[in-house]
Amino acid sequence: MGERLMARATVLFVCMGNICRSPLAEGAFRAEAERLGLDVAADSAGTGGWHKGEAPDARAIAVARRNGVDISGLRARQVRVEDFRTFTHIYALDHDNLRGLLNVAPADATAEVGLLLNLVDGHAGRAVIDPYYGNDAGFDVTWNDVVMAAQALARRLIDEGWTRTAE
Repeated sequence: MGERLMARATVLFVCMGNICRSPLAEGAFRAEAERLGLDVAADSAGTGGWHKGEAPDARAIAVARRNGVDISGLRARQVRVEDFRTFTHIYALDHDNLRGLLNVAPADATAEVGLLLNLVDGHAGRAVIDPYYGNDAGFDVTWNDVVMAAQALARRLIDEGWTRTAE
């Protein structure tokens, strides 16, 4: 039985400054997509632009690296209005950023916008914690949350026929 093929899924992960949570989510999702051989694209951004052009926080790079994922080449950017038309899915990592996204979404937005942990059974309504002001252990908690979400998102995209496995 052939699988249904649709346009390539493109996913944007959004937090406040795009140096901790959203690059971790992007890295975890890219790794999961690669593991499954999925044809998807991923990016991350912040609702704020004060870290524009910066690499992820060193603690985020370290936790990703400990888990076999390199996010050191990512650079922070701010969400743009055109993101709502160029991405198929946009996921906020907390409620404040979800509200911010919904407030700036243009009337002709085509992206599905939601809260990332709503994808994970038993975690609906929860935010991915912001580890920035805490210690290294907070980055491990954040990593575990974004990995669970990446796995759930990959399964959802496959189930909905948004992507195909590479041959």
